[in-house]
Amino acid sequence: MIQYFGNDVRRINHALKVYGFAKTLGELETIGGEELQVLEVAAVLHDIGIKESERKHNSSSGTYQEIEGPPIARKLLSDFQLEREFIDRVCYLIGNHHTYSKIDNRDFQILVEADLLVNIFEDNLSAQAIKLLKEKYFKTKSGISLLECMFQS
Repeated sequence: MIQYFGNDVRRINHALKVYGFAKTLGELETIGGEELQVLEVAAVLHDIGIKESERKHNSSSGTYQEIEGPPIARKLLSDFQLEREFIDRVCYLIGNHHTYSKIDNRDFQILVEADLLVNIFEDNLSAQAIKLLKEKYFKTKSGISLLECMFQS
């Protein structure tokens, strides 16, 4: 991911922060084994489609990230000895991480919460916006706890 983004330090830092929160939340929610590994890989690569989205569509919108990200992730992950199902799940998470209506499992829920925790800070969201995000999208006990601890007014 770092080599792919090169000198785009902002995007590298974003991915690593999301990874850190996803790993923390996954462990706090007692996810283990392959499910945690999928979550960690998806967190690191969740925005991997941004460069191609900007190149092809002149936009970094979530819709284009979801379109462009999975093929790039699949290519990057093909260099590793990973099961097809593992790569497919990572690509599903990357390809839907802005489509909250498709959340289908704990790994997806935690990825969304980790990304939101980072975005709240990076986008300097208001207390009202944070409250709405909490009510609408935060479901895990650990995610709610971190959100309240970090952004309590």
